[in-house]
Amino acid sequence: MTDTNSITYAQEPELARAEFIDLLRRSTLDQRRPVDQPDVIDGMLKHADLILTARTAEGQLVGVSRAITDFSYCTYLSDLAVDEAFQKQGIGRTLIDKTHDAAGRHTSLILLSAPAAASYYPHLGMRKHESCWVVDRVST
Repeated sequence: MTDTNSITYAQEPELARAEFIDLLRRSTLDQRRPVDQPDVIDGMLKHADLILTARTAEGQLVGVSRAITDFSYCTYLSDLAVDEAFQKQGIGRTLIDKTHDAAGRHTSLILLSAPAAASYYPHLGMRKHESCWVVDRVST
């Protein structure tokens, strides 16, 4: 277990694709992200409004939050990934808090949970919303 005081959080708008993909794999979020499509990953990083990271004292990326926001009304937290070896240490909670701080606490923070993580969010004070609707993406 790592001392969470040794984790550094920062906004990293220029996060490298390779680091992001590596973390997605170490968090298992790669099962629901296009890690085999570098152009799509590049677009995801380039067009995000906020990218916050969690790094060890040695600089290892162990967490990332990627969000799209208008900084006025809503913030969509589209990716929250924490390395499995660093989970249950408060890193995800801190990334959510820092993302909401950066976007503005006056915005609603919205996320779609991975099925395996659905029980995690109520512990953070988030409430389930029953009326989410999705139009699936079209393969190109």
